Amino acid sequence: MQTDERIAVSMAELLRRQGYAATGIKQVVDASGAPIGSVYHHFPGGKRAVAATALRQSGAAYGELVASLLAPHEDIADGIEFAFAAAAEDIEQTDWANMCPVGTVAGEVADVEPELRQVAAEVFDAWITNGAELFRARGLGDDDARALIVAVIAALEGAFVMARTMRSSEPLTAAGRGVAAYARTLRSVGVRSG
Repeated sequence: MQTDERIAVSMAELLRRQGYAATGIKQVVDASGAPIGSVYHHFPGGKRAVAATALRQSGAAYGELVASLLAPHEDIADGIEFAFAAAAEDIEQTDWANMCPVGTVAGEVADVEPELRQVAAEVFDAWITNGAELFRARGLGDDDARALIVAVIAALEGAFVMARTMRSSEPLTAAGRGVAAYARTLRSVGVRSG
């Protein structure tokens, strides 16, 4: 892995675990094993620039992960329940640390770091676009596909916060069941109207 990649991956891991404000460049240097000069060589904008790259890269990876969990399931609702159950198992196994760094940072910096808020918004937009495409391919109309993926993302991100805070996988499994029920409603309405 190249130095700039190590720095960005290390930043993403720190953001996921402790957020933006609590993450310092020295921690990124220590975690990545890169000299401090390399951070500023690859990321002249410093901490904010490293965080922006880390959010974009981890956002793309998380988007692919969710799509890979949903894709094998013929039934959209079954795929959603499976994805939320997998997230519940993962966060519990990582001692409540394995949250998405995009969600962790987005809520923290929305009003104080406009550049990072914009990066998080870009990641969310990409997730919505790609998820809606996946749901359209499964037979939902444009509006329903978009509404469902927004519900999935919002429920997943909110459930991560609750699970981590409560030290319980219940928010993720309950949110998964709720969004799956919504997906079944959309499917049944689409079938009746189609």
